[in-house]
Amino acid sequence: MQAPEPKDSQGPEQPEDERIVLDVWLANYPFPTYDGREFLAPLRERAAEFERAHPGYRIDITGHDFWTMPDMVAQAVSEGRAPHVAGYYATDSQLARDARRADGTPLFTSVGAALAGRTEILGEPVVVGDLDATVRDSYSFGGELVSLPLTVTTMLCYANTKLLERAGVTELPRTWEEVVEACEALAGLEGHTGHGITWPNDGWVFQQAIALQNGLLADRDNGRSGPARTVDVASQQMLDWVRWWTLLQEKGHYLYTGGPSDWGGTFEAFVQQRVAFTFDSSKAARELIQAGAQSGFEVAVFPLPRNAKSPYAGQPVSGDSLWLAHGLDKATEDGALALMQYLISPANAADWHRTNGFVPVTGAALDRLEKSGWFERRPQQRVAGEQLKGSDRSPAALGALLGDFAGINEIITGAMDDVLRNGADPVNAFGEAAVKAQQLLDAYSARAQAAVASAV
Repeated sequence: MQAPEPKDSQGPEQPEDERIVLDVWLANYPFPTYDGREFLAPLRERAAEFERAHPGYRIDITGHDFWTMPDMVAQAVSEGRAPHVAGYYATDSQLARDARRADGTPLFTSVGAALAGRTEILGEPVVVGDLDATVRDSYSFGGELVSLPLTVTTMLCYANTKLLERAGVTELPRTWEEVVEACEALAGLEGHTGHGITWPNDGWVFQQAIALQNGLLADRDNGRSGPARTVDVASQQMLDWVRWWTLLQEKGHYLYTGGPSDWGGTFEAFVQQRVAFTFDSSKAARELIQAGAQSGFEVAVFPLPRNAKSPYAGQPVSGDSLWLAHGLDKATEDGALALMQYLISPANAADWHRTNGFVPVTGAALDRLEKSGWFERRPQQRVAGEQLKGSDRSPAALGALLGDFAGINEIITGAMDDVLRNGADPVNAFGEAAVKAQQLLDAYSARAQAAVASAV
């Protein structure tokens, strides 16, 4: 992309040692961009453009594993080198909200509060008002945007239309019952393995399933009206989901490819046509469509099937958002805020979608893609955004904010692994998981409260 014209009064020859350095830590992923570059390459290009437009700043981007980002930041804080901006994974949002310096003061400040109603910063238009409503609410607390959503995904269902046509399935399944019917038709298909569907035993899948049934994982409105103090992984919605999943396996329809979070195994099972359906990230749409074409079949993309007996709420988003360090001097804070706005400007948010498949986060970015004919040529990549617009944006639809979410997810997937592999009773397995999950949350809450108390 073409770099914008410089928007400040400093000339391009400003000595480098006088520039304000913005230390930006972003989540890095092992998959390349669609054009074969390193994952963060487009964002590094945007940073270089920003530097040319604002020669008083230097942007230092460091990529980190998204799993370990909170620990890396905590270590940096203890060493007195905390980043100015840090990208946290969606399920780590509560960790970011609770992060503290050694004196107990918050590590991050609210992006909305820092913007303070301004319409431009250093000449960069403030575009957060144009954020997709579901995306904005996902990263807001008390109505205030606490972090800036950059990388957004949701979960979708993918289908092998060739197998469905051979099995006589003419409509894509929209409910659990319709999935069972489609799988039964596939089971009688000559030359097919008999399995109809697969998806990973992953915490994100459970979050989707609970939200789709208008269920909550935690108290205090899923942790969105106050820090969650109780977590329920044995709710009616959870058990209904687990029983349906188990039923599919008992009937031979569901293929369990391995242990928890076997995304690679489910991807390969779908591409190898061992199943006709799979659940995966909206990010994977392009990869699955291309892999299907190479294997001789067309891939249909559509929303996850629902429990027809439960009211629909929506589906939580995933991905990364940018958190702004608290207590920065004005020049540094304004530079960080201006950079954030530039990264999700209409042209750049549209480019981030084109290069990596993430949901365009603003209405203007979506309009650019529509007007360019992008979605007309790639209608499957429109589904994720349309799905988010169907959300009721309730606490159930937005998903939970939880401390030690990663640990709680491990407990949930461990219980499901016991059910799938060993035939454990779902009520007993998830009853035991509920006790362990609550113990994890209690321990986290105690640590968070102690950190706050140290500031008093």
